Amino acid sequence: MSVASKILIIEDDQALNRQMNDLMEGAGYEVESCFDGDSGLIAAMQERFQLILLDVMLPIYDGITLLAMLRKTSQVPVIVVSAKGAEQERIMGFREGADDYVSKPFNPTELVLRVETLLRRAQPQVLHHHSQVVIDSLVLDSVSQTACVGEVDINLTSTQFKLLWELGTQKGTMLTKAYLSRQVLNKALGTYDRSLDMHLSRVRRKLNEGGWQGTRLQTVHGSGYRLT
Repeated sequence: MSVASKILIIEDDQALNRQMNDLMEGAGYEVESCFDGDSGLIAAMQERFQLILLDVMLPIYDGITLLAMLRKTSQVPVIVVSAKGAEQERIMGFREGADDYVSKPFNPTELVLRVETLLRRAQPQVLHHHSQVVIDSLVLDSVSQTACVGEVDINLTSTQFKLLWELGTQKGTMLTKAYLSRQVLNKALGTYDRSLDMHLSRVRRKLNEGGWQGTRLQTVHGSGYRLT
């Protein structure tokens, strides 16, 4: 019998927290709830969760600050829950390492599907033809979902690794934003969606910090991205 994935909900609105809790438990997940940024951060760092649903407007630590602190030690998948139209909040969330976002008020079915998709993406998978990509000193391993430059580990979230893997396995080929949105984020590309831009910028910076040329991740303006 498989063990249910454990989800942490960090949401200060009592009624909404309960609604999300009931929704996730009804979908078969084990759930723990927190109502402020401080207790949420402590729970996230002390216990093992497979996914976190994170509100932005929280007491003590806001969601963006909490995410930035969490990403220093953990790459657990995080879905940011933000108010509808809060574009800057979503951008800041992606900059700090969020894997996805949903807008309030959200469609319950869509939220469950996004959780299922992100949990599925976060599981290590062996591709049919090969499990490693080597580009000079950069080594990507799809089994462990790790990236390293020599002896230096590049600390990527599951979404960031998937984006780099897609570009690495098709090195030199321009991949459209629409394609990457489907393959990496499992959703259609929205007209004003900058999710991929945020993830790519984060990957580029982490590669630079690890001693690899992040500039080799190139933006083809108006079209997509390529890794050279």
